[in-house]
Amino acid sequence: MVNLGISKVDDAVVARHPGLHEYAACQSQAFIKGLETFILGTFGAFVLQKVLSKRLPYPMKWNILLSVVAGSAASYAVTRTETRKCSNLWIYLEKGNMPQASFSETKEVPVSGEKLQSVMKRTKYGDSME
Repeated sequence: MVNLGISKVDDAVVARHPGLHEYAACQSQAFIKGLETFILGTFGAFVLQKVLSKRLPYPMKWNILLSVVAGSAASYAVTRTETRKCSNLWIYLEKGNMPQASFSETKEVPVSGEKLQSVMKRTKYGDSME
């Protein structure tokens, strides 16, 4: 058994996925960055509102609410970005190549005849696009 955070992972799973430790470390770092962003974003928004209190005469409960909402939004954006990087790392470690965006995976359908027709593209789901 291998410890991965607070849970134990079977050795067979670790053997099948050699990048598991790197992925777990990346995810942990992403969540810590999100937590730090929440704390610093909330504190920064609160201080900014206190500095601008003459121009923004809100009661204290609204200052706190707006600060927490701003911190949460910033934290979500940072955590989402870092988690996406970790997912790309996991795919790279598992498959050996970087993932491509789904919209760039279109194939051109050959045009038959001498007529110039609009080139049809197919998505990875089989839908045709003009």
